[in-house]
Amino acid sequence: MPFLISPFRIALVLAMLGFFGSFPALAGERVAKGTESRPDALYHNYCSVCHGDRGDGRSRARNSLNPPPRDFTTAGELTREAMITIITHGKPGTAMVGWKTQLSPAEIVLVTDYIRRTFMIVALDPRLQRGKTLYAQNCITCHGAQGQGSELAIGGSKPARDLASPQARAELTRERMIASVTMGRPGSAMAGFGSRLQAPDIEAVVDYVRSALMVPQTEISGTSAHAGRKTGAALPAAKSSGADMKQPMPNSLKGDAVAGGRFYMANCATCHGAKGDGQGPRAYFINPKPRIFIDPAFTSAFNRPAIYAATATGRLGTEMPAWNKVLSNQEIANVSEFVFQRFVMPGQKQGKSK
Repeated sequence: MPFLISPFRIALVLAMLGFFGSFPALAGERVAKGTESRPDALYHNYCSVCHGDRGDGRSRARNSLNPPPRDFTTAGELTREAMITIITHGKPGTAMVGWKTQLSPAEIVLVTDYIRRTFMIVALDPRLQRGKTLYAQNCITCHGAQGQGSELAIGGSKPARDLASPQARAELTRERMIASVTMGRPGSAMAGFGSRLQAPDIEAVVDYVRSALMVPQTEISGTSAHAGRKTGAALPAAKSSGADMKQPMPNSLKGDAVAGGRFYMANCATCHGAKGDGQGPRAYFINPKPRIFIDPAFTSAFNRPAIYAATATGRLGTEMPAWNKVLSNQEIANVSEFVFQRFVMPGQKQGKSK
C-alpha cells in the first residue's frame, strides 16, 4: 500500500525513521566493548517513535502513516523469524525501514525478543487472550482498560484499585489476587466471581492483569536511553550574549540557506520544530528537550560559527548527534545558514551567506 501523505510529510517521516532512529550509530554512541546493549533502550531509540512506548502503535507519528505502525499487542500471527527479517530488511509498502546498517544482528535479535516478551506476550498466549476477554467483560468498568482504577468511590465503597501502580505491584501476589477475584474484598465494591467463573478462568484473568497491566513502564530518554554513552564533543558556542553576527562560516564555507532549509525540514524539524520552537513530533520523547532556536538566549549567542560547530559535533548529554559523521562540510554549512537566517536573523533574504 502506498503512502497517502504529502511529499513533505514523507520526507519528515523518513527522516524520523531513518536519521533520528540511527543517531546512536551515527553519533558514535555504541556501547563500550564488553557491555551488552539494553533491549529496552534499543526499542526506545529505534522503534518507539512509531510503535509507541507500549508497543500498541499509539504514537504521535501514526496519524502521518498509512498504513499505520504495527500494534504489537495484537500481532500474534507474527513469528520471531518474520520479525527478525522485517527489522533487518524493512517492509515494502510501509514506513518500516530496514535497520541492518544501524543495528548488528545480535541487537536485532535483542529488540525482537524484547518486543515479543514485553508487548506480544498476551497475543502469543491463548490462555492470556481468554483472560483479556474476561477482564473486558467483568473488570474493565471499575479498573479501567489499563488497570488504572478509579478515583471515585463505587456504591459508597472504596475506589477501584489502581492495579498498574507500583504499590499494587509490590503488594499483590498472584495468590492474593486469585483469592480476591474468587471471594471478593470486604469493605470494597470488589465482588467475588467464584460463583460465575471457573477456577481456570479466574487464574487466566489474574495472569492477564499481571502480564499486561502490572508491568512497569520503562522510562528512557536522553542520555539514559544510551546507557550513559556520550553523543559527541561538548558544544562549542559563542562565549557570551551579543555574539558577532557578522562572523562567516569556518573554513571559508558559504552556506546555501535554500538547500539547508530542505534538509532542515526533512531531518531537523522532527525535533526542533518547523518553527524552531522545539515542538517537533519527536520532541516529547527527548530529555533534555531539543534546542529552541527562537529563544532570545539562542538568537543572541549563536552566530554562524557556533551553529556550524553545534551541528557538526553534536552536544554532550543530549540526543543531538554529530552530523559530521554523515554530512559533508558544505551540507552542514547549508543547514547552519538556514537556521541562522530563519531563526537568528529572520528577515534576511534566503540564499547563500556572504
